[in-house]
Amino acid sequence: MTIVAQSRDVKMDVAAHDAAVWARTVDEDRHSTPAHSREWLDVIHLAYGHEPLYLRAEDDEGRTAVLPAFIVRRPLLGTVVTSMPFLDTGGPCSASSPLASVLVGRLVEEAGRIGARHVELRCAAPLAVAQAPVQHKVNMTLALPANVDTLWRGLDKTVRNQVRKAERSGLAIETGGVEKLPAFYDVFVSRMRDLGSPVHGYDFLRAVLVSFGARARIVLARKGATTVGGLVTIAFKDRLVVPWAACLQEYFSLCPNMLLYWDTLRNACTGAVRRFDFGRSTRDSGTYRFKRQWGAEEEPLFWYTIPLRQRPGTAGAGAGRRAQLAVATWQRLPLSVTRHVGPRIRRYLTQ
Repeated sequence: MTIVAQSRDVKMDVAAHDAAVWARTVDEDRHSTPAHSREWLDVIHLAYGHEPLYLRAEDDEGRTAVLPAFIVRRPLLGTVVTSMPFLDTGGPCSASSPLASVLVGRLVEEAGRIGARHVELRCAAPLAVAQAPVQHKVNMTLALPANVDTLWRGLDKTVRNQVRKAERSGLAIETGGVEKLPAFYDVFVSRMRDLGSPVHGYDFLRAVLVSFGARARIVLARKGATTVGGLVTIAFKDRLVVPWAACLQEYFSLCPNMLLYWDTLRNACTGAVRRFDFGRSTRDSGTYRFKRQWGAEEEPLFWYTIPLRQRPGTAGAGAGRRAQLAVATWQRLPLSVTRHVGPRIRRYLTQ
């Protein structure tokens, strides 16, 4: 589907099939984020079947803007348009604020046309919209020095001791691509069940590794023949992002997570990576404190929800109680059940 519109002297299309223009826009905008990588179009559409709503605009001066989004048709809960589902960021990408605003306006129009309940925009910078953003979630990143010795000396003493403990425990690190996914996924399924959260589908993670190619890697921690932890990295410009990480709870005492992150940081430091992206956390949560101990600093996130239709009231203490009950119930389910049912639920949970 291609829709061409005229807004002042701006041309827009919904299909945005020109991959070269998209890539150039993302590459040239210093505020672009990993969510703007066009690979997500294939990953999310092919793995979960959500319809992409990718917008691109260009003005008479040749400046361009892009805005990736997906239509998520949720059973019983209604349709939402999200930029970007499952990711920390999204929203418009452009050096031109007027162009970015045009794209946001057009996205809201398209969402209203298809009957969406609301539009979600997850941005790394504020938008000129009426709704106030939610800001309790932040991105946690660490600026990397030019050499490993400086990185090591800059770490907190407790972190260094935990890394040494993991090394003395006989843990070994392996790095690879899609061939490492089965081992990682077994750990990932187990950890997500322990947290009471539906797990992403195997095909979704496989699509990430295939679509991003050499830019996506898996790092595993093994104790003998047993995989006890792992993480996924995606390279974006001079940034290395860790969108998913997990360790088996029964091996926490060996500090496999510390060795995983140290090995990944060390290798990143020797390459072209200048910033290590630990991903988002809720401020002052356990994962927030884990990332802070590495020296990671906050990058603000601005998450907007633009309502389009009146929806039944679900907020309040009752909703919180239901969420707690759902988590507790999920934690008691057999792994075989969460592995099978989890992805069918996760595909509709946009956060």
